[in-house]
Amino acid sequence: MRLTTLPPAVLDVVLSACETEPVLLNSERIQRRFGSYDIRVLPSEPGLRRSSLYSIDDDKPVCRTYAVVRFADQPHDGYSEEHAKVLAGNSIGAIFRSHGWDIHKQTIYIGSLLLPARSTQIGRLMRTKDQDELALHVYQLLLARDDQVFEYATIVETHHPAYLSESDILELYEYDESTGLSPPAVSDLARLVFDAGE
Repeated sequence: MRLTTLPPAVLDVVLSACETEPVLLNSERIQRRFGSYDIRVLPSEPGLRRSSLYSIDDDKPVCRTYAVVRFADQPHDGYSEEHAKVLAGNSIGAIFRSHGWDIHKQTIYIGSLLLPARSTQIGRLMRTKDQDELALHVYQLLLARDDQVFEYATIVETHHPAYLSESDILELYEYDESTGLSPPAVSDLARLVFDAGE
């Protein structure tokens, strides 16, 4: 991974946002909402990390966020220790924040996906009903520290309907629909999310 190539004006906005707008981590939000939190890394294709961010309900894990992480191609030496912990199965946001990094989510897309009628890994993990609508948030995760910003990963998060809706995500993150993904790109995301582990 490399230092970001964002224009200086955009870089200033990112650094400013990181300094003045501490964001509640997804793991923290799940913990507050449901009273528990843990993460399970799932079998993944090369270059990806799939994980279930879950809470416990009636002694059973319920996936609240299904995340697909595509890391940038080459890790930077500046965060190799943290990256190794992420690859070992730790929560991305918690690890980087505990090591003094500021985290910024540059939203690429906010929408929703209809859970297929067929059985899927995500449906089983979320213990949802057939054809529930799942909120979708796609973003680039940027790491900031010491006036440097690194492009760390592109992350696709699909949320349990009892956790976050599309409108909830729109309230949490800035998003310009005019720069959103095309319908074919959204279909590709649906395949990435729903066809795993089948």
